[in-house]
Amino acid sequence: MNKIPLTVPSPAQVVSPRAVWAWAFYDWANSAFPTVVSTFVIAAYFAQAIAPTPAEGQAAWGWMQSLAGLAIALLSPVLGAIADAGGRRRLMLFLCTVVTAVATAGLWWAKPDPAFALWALLCAGVGTVAFETGTVFYNSMLMQVTTPDRYGRISGLAWGLGYAGGLTCLAIALLVFIQPNPALFGLDRGAAEHVRAIALLVAVWTLAFGWPLLVALPDPPRAQRPPWAGAARKGLQEVGAVLRTLRWRSPLTRFLVARLFYTDGLNTLFAFGAIYAAGVFAFTVEDILLFGIAINVTAGLGAAGFGLIEDRIGSKRTVVIALACIVAVGIGLLMATTILAFWLLALALGIFFGPAQAASRALMAKMAPESEASAYFGLFALSGRVTGFLGPAVLAAVTTATGSQRAGMATVVVFLGLGLALLLGVREAPPQDAIAA
Repeated sequence: MNKIPLTVPSPAQVVSPRAVWAWAFYDWANSAFPTVVSTFVIAAYFAQAIAPTPAEGQAAWGWMQSLAGLAIALLSPVLGAIADAGGRRRLMLFLCTVVTAVATAGLWWAKPDPAFALWALLCAGVGTVAFETGTVFYNSMLMQVTTPDRYGRISGLAWGLGYAGGLTCLAIALLVFIQPNPALFGLDRGAAEHVRAIALLVAVWTLAFGWPLLVALPDPPRAQRPPWAGAARKGLQEVGAVLRTLRWRSPLTRFLVARLFYTDGLNTLFAFGAIYAAGVFAFTVEDILLFGIAINVTAGLGAAGFGLIEDRIGSKRTVVIALACIVAVGIGLLMATTILAFWLLALALGIFFGPAQAASRALMAKMAPESEASAYFGLFALSGRVTGFLGPAVLAAVTTATGSQRAGMATVVVFLGLGLALLLGVREAPPQDAIAA
């Protein structure tokens, strides 16, 4: 395989507490978007207040997530490879961060009327694509800030900070925007301005807290970076070279295929959990915020706790344990008929969200060659999004066909179970073995 010249410092060159904390703290900044917009507030607001009915809202949100997933699948590997070849990881992460914030701010104009459904879906879709694409560059920077023997701990630390950031943002949204009546700042509750203003909070939050990483891990000097056209050409060559190294029998390929299914299930669960709670258990916006805060507490504890032991028990084993528990508890959630049972099972489920994702990131960092980190993390994003349209589409189709949100959510367990079954046959291997035929 033809190697693209390395354009970023190796872990041995850049290992400092400042870089580690700057990288980990970015999770605090960007977790507000998936927590508030994609999961607990805006998604539920769309289904309850903008869409004609909650079931139609769940279906429409599902089709939007499907289209966004397709765009992410197409863009992530190519842009990741271009970032590798051009030495522009920080710049491209900055651009993605800004687009995410601007698209999120646009949700302020999504009034509680079906006439604004398309605008809300467009803003949420663009924000989702920018957010997910940005994680390609962010995740690949893990290899710049620490050494392989600490990937699990640092990735878990970052994921724990991410949950703490989402929790803090949700708490501010609840205490400042949702609970006060009359609303603060002259916001009109009748026009749902107290809910829509939370989108502005997330936009400011993302920009305000995202800057330390962009300062701590600069791109190479301009003189060392090839022009954009050259970087694009080399990036496309790198994508082709990376794809040619993958073989079905390789551990890395099998891991990516397994992740394709279980991440589809996790993403669908995140995207529709609040919508499900609002429709099946009649959660109000305030209930959903309290629910989101509680889930983030258990999820943060789970991510941090498993992060402390992951490097000892192995990243793959951590993911397997987390997925098995999510499947088991998820089945119980689908059978829950009381609000108390739903709360208890959902809080237990949250413990395993973070480990399933953080350990997957650490496992990818251990198996991918450093010189092509962004390209491989592009494939990592691709594996989470190439069928990203499938989970929401199946959920939307089942929900539409049955008129039941419970039946639609049951499809999530199928994706999680299939991914878990495939992951059991993966051997955790170093980079050389991971891509060998």
